[in-house]
Amino acid sequence: MNNADKNRFLFSIGVSVILLLVFLRFGLYFLKSDGFSGLSMLLPVLLFCFILFALCTSAFFAAWVYQDCKKRGDDPVLWAIVVFAATPFIGLLIYFLRRSEIKTICPACGHRVSIKAKYCEECGTHMEKEDNSVMVKQGTHHLKFIIAGIVSMALMLVCLTGFIVSAVAGNGINTNAASNDRVWNLGTIRMNYSSCRDGVWKLDFRSASEGFVKEQNMTIADADAQLLYADVSCGKIPDGAALVLWLVQGEVVKSIDVTNLSQPLEYPLNEFKNGKVHVRLQINGVENTVSEIYIQ
Repeated sequence: MNNADKNRFLFSIGVSVILLLVFLRFGLYFLKSDGFSGLSMLLPVLLFCFILFALCTSAFFAAWVYQDCKKRGDDPVLWAIVVFAATPFIGLLIYFLRRSEIKTICPACGHRVSIKAKYCEECGTHMEKEDNSVMVKQGTHHLKFIIAGIVSMALMLVCLTGFIVSAVAGNGINTNAASNDRVWNLGTIRMNYSSCRDGVWKLDFRSASEGFVKEQNMTIADADAQLLYADVSCGKIPDGAALVLWLVQGEVVKSIDVTNLSQPLEYPLNEFKNGKVHVRLQINGVENTVSEIYIQ
């Protein structure tokens, strides 16, 4: 295997590995969470296609840069990696600012000489001027990669636009805190800390957009004997603000106002069944809140 074939093989392996990692990322996300429950399949499909076409765009432009570097005597693998990793927009900008001009081989000493040079800078041999075919090839070589990159970029933008429009419109996104499906937020939250270890959910946030929902799935082992404990402290409560605790399991839905708890809440779970229960905090204007929730 010559160097060109080896470099091409390594580049193909690199692109394949990146695509595989994207698939694995989606798969691990699906297994680790509730998957895409509460979300129309159109949105993850659009997001996945956006990422896929973005990678294809980078790969096609990187392939063109690889071929262009070979014509100019630069390091094709290095520049292909730069363009692929830095996204085609930034990568191509850097490449066009730094790329070398096309050179030809001096027939006397073999030194690479600019096609515009009249004499070889190494041995002084007069360089015979050829026709303009070289210059024509310079601007038109490997058009298939450029066309494929532009098409992939257009499809990427279409998928991104579709995803943004669908998300902003709320189409196919569950935002109902009383739903048995996963709740997806369209707003934002300023987080300090959030973790769930050994069944204890700790949430510390500064503020959030109106109606923002944070949720954690917990497990009821003995519904008749266990209680849900919630220690919640709201540092700032503007007029009309509230913090609502939701417990959702199938058809059983309970909501408790935990805005002004004077002592930790102890809530019986005898109306629920053993198994998974959605525990949610719906944030309606409260700020600087610290909470600790668990079942015991």
